[in-house]
Amino acid sequence: MKKFLFDLFPLILFFVAYRFADIYVATAVAMVAAVGQIAYIKIRRQPIEGTHWINLIVIVVFGGATLWLQNDAFIKWKPTVLYWMFAVILVGSQVFLGRNLLQKLLGSKVTLTDQGWRGLNFSWSGFFVFAGAVNLFVAFSGYFSESQWVNFKVFGLMGLLVLFVIAQSLWLSKHMVEPESPTDPNESRPS
Repeated sequence: MKKFLFDLFPLILFFVAYRFADIYVATAVAMVAAVGQIAYIKIRRQPIEGTHWINLIVIVVFGGATLWLQNDAFIKWKPTVLYWMFAVILVGSQVFLGRNLLQKLLGSKVTLTDQGWRGLNFSWSGFFVFAGAVNLFVAFSGYFSESQWVNFKVFGLMGLLVLFVIAQSLWLSKHMVEPESPTDPNESRPS
């Protein structure tokens, strides 16, 4: 839970800053929080996850463009670009490199069939594509205000993620493999 909240730190500060100021102040706060997050991890001499680096790069690029050009369209594109990058990385590593990044990440915690790992990889990719598309709809369709988009970015995308994880858990239960139990050398063998 602590790691989950730490990962959400820039998003939470973005939301709070938006409530007290505007999209530009919130963007600047999120950028500083993302840089601070990386600095904190480095100071503690812990490994920095690839997702933290990707998030930092995307927030600095799109947040920087938002502030420099005073155009909130860039920050509204940020979740979509981030999600679509994750989808491309997951599919690309599977298809072109033959490596399943989710298996590498979760393999020590979950045992799945090869089909299960492929399905997990592609379903997460599909989720990221879908969530990115929904973000674009909320951000640019004209049906939602900026404030509604901020609420969706913080709560709507998180809600979609929670629902997806629940559905994913049900699906995973069909593809899990019981780990082999080590044989006890002291067990008596039939003669």
